[in-house]
Amino acid sequence: MAHLVLTVVGDDRAGLVETLADTVAEHGGNWERSELAELAGAFAGIVLVSVPADRVDALLAALGGLEGLLRVVPHQGTAPSATTGATGSTAGAEAVQSASMTFTVLGNDRPGIVRDITAALNRHGLSVDRFTSRTLQAPMAGGVLFEATVEAHGPSDVDVHAATAALELLAGEIQVDLTLG
Repeated sequence: MAHLVLTVVGDDRAGLVETLADTVAEHGGNWERSELAELAGAFAGIVLVSVPADRVDALLAALGGLEGLLRVVPHQGTAPSATTGATGSTAGAEAVQSASMTFTVLGNDRPGIVRDITAALNRHGLSVDRFTSRTLQAPMAGGVLFEATVEAHGPSDVDVHAATAALELLAGEIQVDLTLG
């Protein structure tokens, strides 16, 4: 099986996910994982699909035919790992250990929060696995809050304690609450 990572974007309307799912299924594909959302009137997301290797070209052509409804940009992926999360991933039959951390950030919204957080992770050898964020109205104080949940990992020799200390220092500087998960 071949694995494709599809980025999709289009004007939000009913039926977009169904149309994409139908197209994948019609070509023998399996929808494995996705992150989809409405953002400022646009529908956007990323989808991992597996498809028989001999049907990839036909699926890509069909996805190209969705232009006008959805813009789909495919990327050839590799086989997803057998395990995910804090315990590491599987490479063949042998588990590869890695360092990982999960945390949430909550505070007054301002430009640069994502840049600052991801720079701190990068400086400590951590790579983002998942970054989910949103802004919302502050219920009591007024204004806008920024909230994010972050999952990151790195090689087993990464000092997660040093990365945590750096994030805690950053949280104080940019005045956000940091909660380790």
